[in-house]
Amino acid sequence: MSQMSTQSDAPQAYATIETDVVIVGAGPCGLFQVFELGLLGIGAHLVDSLNHPGGQCTELYPEKPIYDIPALPVCGAQELIDRLLEQIRPFNPQFHLGQEVTEVTRREDGRFDVRTAMGTHFNAGAIVIAAGVGSFQPRRIGLEGAEPFEGGAIQYRIKDAGALAGKQIVIFGGGDSALDWTIELATKAASLTLVHRRAEFRAAPASVAKMRELEAAGRLRCHEALPHELMTDGASLAGVRIKKPDGTIEALPAEQLLVFFGLHPKLGPIAEWGVELEKRALKVDTEKFQTSVPGVFAVGDINTYPGKKKLILSGFHEAALAAFGIQHHLHPEKRQFLQYTTTSPIMHQRLGVPD
Repeated sequence: MSQMSTQSDAPQAYATIETDVVIVGAGPCGLFQVFELGLLGIGAHLVDSLNHPGGQCTELYPEKPIYDIPALPVCGAQELIDRLLEQIRPFNPQFHLGQEVTEVTRREDGRFDVRTAMGTHFNAGAIVIAAGVGSFQPRRIGLEGAEPFEGGAIQYRIKDAGALAGKQIVIFGGGDSALDWTIELATKAASLTLVHRRAEFRAAPASVAKMRELEAAGRLRCHEALPHELMTDGASLAGVRIKKPDGTIEALPAEQLLVFFGLHPKLGPIAEWGVELEKRALKVDTEKFQTSVPGVFAVGDINTYPGKKKLILSGFHEAALAAFGIQHHLHPEKRQFLQYTTTSPIMHQRLGVPD
């Protein structure tokens, strides 16, 4: 099988790369878009502002279990990305990571000039925007002196849950990520405290109920409070002081702070590409998931249409229909045929299935 190419360094000589499709975003929907395009014999380059493929699955919750992927009763978020990368390997997608697309202009021949902040230049027949919520960064804890600890004693995403076992942990947040990790770590940490700014939680009710069970069993403590001040011991984190609604301050010893305040979603330059927006999402049709700009398509969380559901499996469906829309856009003169991967010799050849 061919090896996938990754380009995350400065582009060589700023040469123009000619390609059928540029996919903006290398999360699960962007990766599956490669597969659907590949089945139709259409090649793609992917650009992502992160330094690795996977989007939010890899960046925010790599170990989180996902239960609604067809035929996989349970699948870790990073496992899903790894499986998708293996699935698209026969199509040799080209990755341009750590780069943000800053400019999209239509050429006189109907194709697109696409440029990144690092100077990479594409001549593309079509564009797929699969950028999730756009360019994003986790919301930071915002306490004085926090920056030197970020990525170490203060984490906004968990890469290695095993390294947290036996530690004093304080988790901030009230959404699904905060509750998921609270439940996961409550029986593994030396001590665990969950801090949320209000009594109500945004997480799934079942997760909140499970957290309350663990609290009643003495496996964790829960506070309604805000982060107030870091406690340090030389160059080490010693804990955090929290401020309760009545103004009292409480000190919580901690070796590790896990902060899940959500994301700063920003469409960034995408908002300036001339596509029609609705509530900071890209409006698409549901026939081919094309935006208001012919040749520019959008799949996954970044698009909107009547009945839209922000689910990975919905994004996979969108990618399949977008691929046929892109095929027609690139080759309007050709009649389209629906072929099945189980029986089509052409599909088998493209997938590398042995005779």
